[in-house]
Amino acid sequence: MVNKQQSINGETIHNDKFWKDTSGKYIYSQGGGVFKFGDKYYWYGAHYKGAESYANNPSKRNSDTSFVSVTCYSSTDLVNWKFENDIITPRTSSFGIASWFGRLGVAYCKKTRKYVLVAQYNDSIMFASCDTPSGNFKVERVQDQITNVTNMGTGDQTIFIDDDGQAYIICSNKKGRGIQYVSKLRESDFLYAEPAKEVARGSGREGDALFKYKGKYYFCASDLHGWNASHSYYMVADNIYGPYSEWRVMEGTDEDFSHVTQTGFFYTVKGTKQETVIFCGDRWSDFAGNGLGYNQWVPLTVNGGNVKFNSLSEWNLNAQTGEWSVGKGNNYCLNPSFEADRVAQDTLAGWRNYGTGNKNKSGGHTGNWCAEQWSNKAYEASFIQDLTVPNGTYELKAWVKSSGGQKVANIHVKNFGGAEMNTSFNKKIDNWTEVSIRNIKVTTGKIQIGIYSNANANNFINVDDISLVQIA
Repeated sequence: MVNKQQSINGETIHNDKFWKDTSGKYIYSQGGGVFKFGDKYYWYGAHYKGAESYANNPSKRNSDTSFVSVTCYSSTDLVNWKFENDIITPRTSSFGIASWFGRLGVAYCKKTRKYVLVAQYNDSIMFASCDTPSGNFKVERVQDQITNVTNMGTGDQTIFIDDDGQAYIICSNKKGRGIQYVSKLRESDFLYAEPAKEVARGSGREGDALFKYKGKYYFCASDLHGWNASHSYYMVADNIYGPYSEWRVMEGTDEDFSHVTQTGFFYTVKGTKQETVIFCGDRWSDFAGNGLGYNQWVPLTVNGGNVKFNSLSEWNLNAQTGEWSVGKGNNYCLNPSFEADRVAQDTLAGWRNYGTGNKNKSGGHTGNWCAEQWSNKAYEASFIQDLTVPNGTYELKAWVKSSGGQKVANIHVKNFGGAEMNTSFNKKIDNWTEVSIRNIKVTTGKIQIGIYSNANANNFINVDDISLVQIA
């Protein structure tokens, strides 16, 4: 059961924050992948210049995607990552000039005993190789077009390695991204993408990635929202080339649009007790403030061809056994910072909205957005979530601003096995201020949380960064 907290002797993954490596420096890794070579996991991704300034000051937006390097990190537990090397940089011999470089992966070619990097390079695909997984890679060649793929280059792409070690490019076409493809890398050296097989057509999709679970292939993708919050979609097949099922929306991605991410890549942990598929989402809308942290990883539940996305802010993973559990500090509130909506909305994603005056508003406590209740007429408004949680003692927190003057303005909890509890803020609060409800003793396995206003014309409240965390 996902909501059951248990000891699995694993390490804890903390989402909604900027990750750091074992030396305490920020991890810069976007649009890449995790691959296991020998007894270590290697995580490759692109380091872009804008990522540095945004991590240091998330309140300042920028869109600097200047390529710095392909970073390589290693780990034995998929949680603690050691920086190994910048395996390719603009100074690498024969690299040339790149207006865009990214969407990459690394595969080991048994026939050449080389590690091969495959990446988008301008409107083409670059291949580079190295004798070791973390050494300085050498540019081998650039392929301008994959046969059968409409347009030059690919729309989005990832690298998938099947159980037999064969590597494939999983991609869409560049313009419109309405066609999805699988392209096998040439067996002899992995330095050429063979003619692609079209596996789907019609819906514009990006963030193309694939995972395999118990013999079935799951081709996944996101909406055309760029590096931002999105539904996640998947198709299922018994063969990597199809035929695939129709696109389905991944259960659990409605409420906060995949934990405010776009599909990045997947990694399947093949443990001694179970297999666990990790959804590795990218959150970096041109470094534009859609929540803290670039990398958001969550476990999937795959059952009978159905895929469920478990939106967690904190969870535990045992990479040896494959087991996972909800973390003790997990925030059970969905879309707590109101970044999932992406653009201005009159309803709040993941929340049930009642009355008039609910909307999102720019200028959040963190990120772009917060929730607001306001109207130029007297109004009554609320937004609530009904959540399934383990029994225990909880604390509900939120950051608020208020005009004051309301008849009622509060944050509240009910339907948890005790009497309704609330904290009022119907007074003037000019600066972001944290409010809380402590010692909420849940005995029914469920709880309703909400914000409510009964207000006069032009009264307002702003709410952001809500958290519901078990404390005992």
